[in-house]
Amino acid sequence: MGEFDLAIREHAAWILFALWTGFTFVGYFTPIRDQAAEMLSGSLGAWQTFWIFFYGFATYGNAGFMREQVCKYMCPYARFQSAMFDRDTLIVTYDTTRGEPRGSRGKKVDPKEKGLGSCVDCTLCVQVCPTGIDIRKGLQYECIGCGACADVCDEVMDKFGYARGLVKYSTQNAMTGGWAKAQIIRRAMRPRVLIYTMVLTAIAIAVGVSLYMRVPMKVDVIRDRGALARMVEQGRIENVFRLQIMNATEAKQVVRLGVEGMDGIVIASEPMVDVLPTEVRTLAVRVQVPPGASSGSHPIVFKLQSTTDTAIHLDEKSVFLVPR
Repeated sequence: MGEFDLAIREHAAWILFALWTGFTFVGYFTPIRDQAAEMLSGSLGAWQTFWIFFYGFATYGNAGFMREQVCKYMCPYARFQSAMFDRDTLIVTYDTTRGEPRGSRGKKVDPKEKGLGSCVDCTLCVQVCPTGIDIRKGLQYECIGCGACADVCDEVMDKFGYARGLVKYSTQNAMTGGWAKAQIIRRAMRPRVLIYTMVLTAIAIAVGVSLYMRVPMKVDVIRDRGALARMVEQGRIENVFRLQIMNATEAKQVVRLGVEGMDGIVIASEPMVDVLPTEVRTLAVRVQVPPGASSGSHPIVFKLQSTTDTAIHLDEKSVFLVPR
């Protein structure tokens, strides 16, 4: 198999992976099972198709061609790093004292006899770096902290019989003071780190609680401004409301509408409504009371009960106007 055939297969695999990424991303906003069925039947909507190909193209371009440019110019990590960094932050570091002066040598050569440090100047640390930097020049904003340079350097040290850790995770203070791991760990538990940990823990707890207490369905009641109140058949008084029902679940909900708050008050329009998964359904609801009701504004409560999921029930307050 030639290099051209391998390149074709590699790019075909990348394209398939990129399209799958776009498909799953759009699935966050539309029911993914329905989306898959529509795609297989060829009835996928225009906007869904556009966004699938858009994010697929972005994935293919970023991972297949731009690569280090994404890390250097698009990734916000470096900007966050510069804002939160101090001399006790764990970073990928090169032990200059031990590694310099660098130079190539054979495996059997004693570096002390040649006046060399442990760095054999193989440049593998540069070759494996996703952003193409040389960690031996010190910390640079392009570094994403992946540790690939440390891993490959340890492999080289093993081959030459040298101690590992020429490139390693450490801190600037630890490198300057020659600290041991125990000292680094003790210094890591400083107030700044503890405060950040407490804040992140509080955010995580808040997100978890909000997800646990998430309301699976919401409703907004808006009065019809065109006609506040009107007289209909048999002298009944009618108000028209506009209900906006938001179904946040991934299942169809059949909702029964009811109303309370006045004697004889009923819903004159269809009392059952279907709300599809993740749909926002807007409908006009006619509410009537018998003739003879006292004039003025009367508080009422709309009662919504899902017949699909009995745990879902909503109460929403409003007012019913009876003209003089």
